[in-house]
Amino acid sequence: MTDARPLRADAARNRDKILETAAEVFGDEGTDASLEEIARRAGVGVGTLYRHFPSRTVLVEQVYRHSVAELCDEVPHLAATLPPGDALETWLMGFVTYVGRKRGLATALRGALGDDASVVFADVHAQLKSAGDVLLVAAQDAGVVRTDVETMDVLRAVSGVCSATADAADPEKTRRVLRLLLDGLRYGSAAG
Repeated sequence: MTDARPLRADAARNRDKILETAAEVFGDEGTDASLEEIARRAGVGVGTLYRHFPSRTVLVEQVYRHSVAELCDEVPHLAATLPPGDALETWLMGFVTYVGRKRGLATALRGALGDDASVVFADVHAQLKSAGDVLLVAAQDAGVVRTDVETMDVLRAVSGVCSATADAADPEKTRRVLRLLLDGLRYGSAAG
């Protein structure tokens, strides 16, 4: 049985700081990085880390889900403040960062959860599709991107770009290739 009470403000801040720090450390050192080091860098005790995340697997899964939530939470702001094509492009550039972070996390989750990892991945894909749909449809309706593509086509293509450029030490190379993909999305649109 779990306690459904909301976290106190300080506990919520600690949890968020642990997630942010773990994402950085896992990104730099891999998912086998020291949990004690994550706690130290987050400015909390290791007991606080384990109180929020009782195992490495739970922490890895929550970092994975947190990075998806951050990406999806950007959609309303982007849609409200940028023209549709720019909003989609900005979000896809953020997706590149997400793909870079998730690579090691997804592998670790598959190893730790086995077949149960598919539930996590299906949930994440549904969230990304829903968020991406908002921006892609708006860009299509504005006539700035092709209408013959779907959100998952675009996300798979961006993931492919990230995989193809994963060994590049320069993130600008990934962005340059992504801009080529974005040019392809504009080709054949009403504005392109």
